[in-house]
Amino acid sequence: MCEHPHGQGPGRHDCRCAGGRVRRFLQPQLLLLLLKKPAHGYDLMERLAEGGAAPGADPGLLYRTLRQLEEEGLVHSAWDTAGPGAARRLYEVSPQGIDYLHAWAVNIRQTKQHLDSFLAGYASYFEHEGRDNNVSSGGSSG
Repeated sequence: MCEHPHGQGPGRHDCRCAGGRVRRFLQPQLLLLLLKKPAHGYDLMERLAEGGAAPGADPGLLYRTLRQLEEEGLVHSAWDTAGPGAARRLYEVSPQGIDYLHAWAVNIRQTKQHLDSFLAGYASYFEHEGRDNNVSSGGSSG
């Protein structure tokens, strides 16, 4: 949730800050969950919410993402007709999905290094003795 003044107050729920979000991060999250245990879409929704990864995730987005992962060969599914009720698709990760997940992990590690470096520089600047956190004061115009 954004903590900036432009995202707070009455009628101010339209913050466009990108902080905290990683594009297409639902894909590796789903792949990791499916590696741990093949699952149906509904089960994946519950597990995403339980882990805090995507509380209140859009079911339409989840199923579109699963279809996309299947079209790309990263997961495969089969109809599960066991048990009461209608048949449901059971998804599991393919070998290509495991390779894709490894690539995400490499990318995340590299991104984390860049973020750690940025945060160290940020902290160094603002935690310096006597430095004000107000970025609008005394800034140069260029």
